[in-house]
Amino acid sequence: MTGANLKVLLFSTLFPSSARPGHGTFVETRLRQLLKSGQIEARVVAPVPWFPFKGARWEEWGRMAETPVHEVRNGVEVLHPRYFLPPKVGMNIAPLLLAAGAWRTLNGLREAGFDFDVIDAHYYYPDGVAAAILGRLLRKPVCITARGTDLNVLPDYPIPRRWIRWAARHVDASVGVSQALADRIDEIAAPPYKPRVLRNGVDLDHFRPVDKAQARTRLGLPMEALVLLSVGNLIELKGHHLAIEAVARFPGAHLVIVGQGPDREALASLALRLGVQNRVTFAGYQAQDVLPFWYSAADMMLQCSSREGLANVLLECFACGTPVVATPLPGTAEVLDDPCAGVLIRERSVEAILEGIEAIKHDPPSTDAVRRHASRFGWPATTRLQVESLHELAFPPLDKDKDLRRPSKPTVANSDATEGTH
Repeated sequence: MTGANLKVLLFSTLFPSSARPGHGTFVETRLRQLLKSGQIEARVVAPVPWFPFKGARWEEWGRMAETPVHEVRNGVEVLHPRYFLPPKVGMNIAPLLLAAGAWRTLNGLREAGFDFDVIDAHYYYPDGVAAAILGRLLRKPVCITARGTDLNVLPDYPIPRRWIRWAARHVDASVGVSQALADRIDEIAAPPYKPRVLRNGVDLDHFRPVDKAQARTRLGLPMEALVLLSVGNLIELKGHHLAIEAVARFPGAHLVIVGQGPDREALASLALRLGVQNRVTFAGYQAQDVLPFWYSAADMMLQCSSREGLANVLLECFACGTPVVATPLPGTAEVLDDPCAGVLIRERSVEAILEGIEAIKHDPPSTDAVRRHASRFGWPATTRLQVESLHELAFPPLDKDKDLRRPSKPTVANSDATEGTH
């Protein structure tokens, strides 16, 4: 049984704010589940790059400038210190700049009475590396959670790779949201402990099926069409362009794209060029409370990413009873491992996506079957193991032979082995 009142500092640039409510919601969701356990107290330090100008004309940079220095979200104090991020050279020295920008804020929290026991960092580079630096300076244990691009792409650059290797070897624990990411940590750094797997969960009470006709009526979607859904930031790696190309070759289909980002105009131009502008709906950013209607309104979701750690939208879609057509990524394959939940296509191509659409259209799984699949990925198992892990880092056992910071075998939450605890 873990002790109560463990003081956790969550450190990540990926955290929502009043100016960017959709930014890093998956990190906030995990924290909210931790707080539900009643066993931790938490503060959040979510640094933001400094930018001098506010306003819509500056797009994402303008929204960063509008982020408040201090706010309270869902009862949790969130601090947004600024750090300088120069162009061109910024990626290589970002951990140092991030740590320097947050240093005063962390010390201020301690002086104000929140002397945290452990730093829970999310996103390996630069956030996790900066947390590792701060942890060593403050003599606090650090856990870093890898989430996707931070380990699938950034280690291809020599200097970030060296930083990541250093951090993995000098923090107390590393976590991957998929087995593939945990293996990647071992491959890059070979740390003196076994990285753990704590998969994302899904709130099965919030994400649940809504009557399809009711959902389509509410959202103004065509009742008779085959409705396809694509969810994520409007950037190339999410593959919305492939979804548009697929719908152009599938008469009678209607595509809904949920998300915002820099590729909005390019995607709209593609739809126009292919003559499907009337069969593609750009829904923009959608708050968590309305997402179940979008998932439920669709006949299937297309997840066309070129890389992911473990996409939360997959679990949310399953929970709403809607099957998925997804590209064959390692993290995705770990949760889309049953035909009742959808199709893992053979490759990331329009032809393969069309094959997946046809397969589900020809033999659609029942809403109940997809929902049952989602029940494997509820939050309780992940939350329990995360609370235990953070407590063990903050208060390691006196018997070093039983020091759980160095498990000999990986610990996996949200797997068949833990299904009974959900």
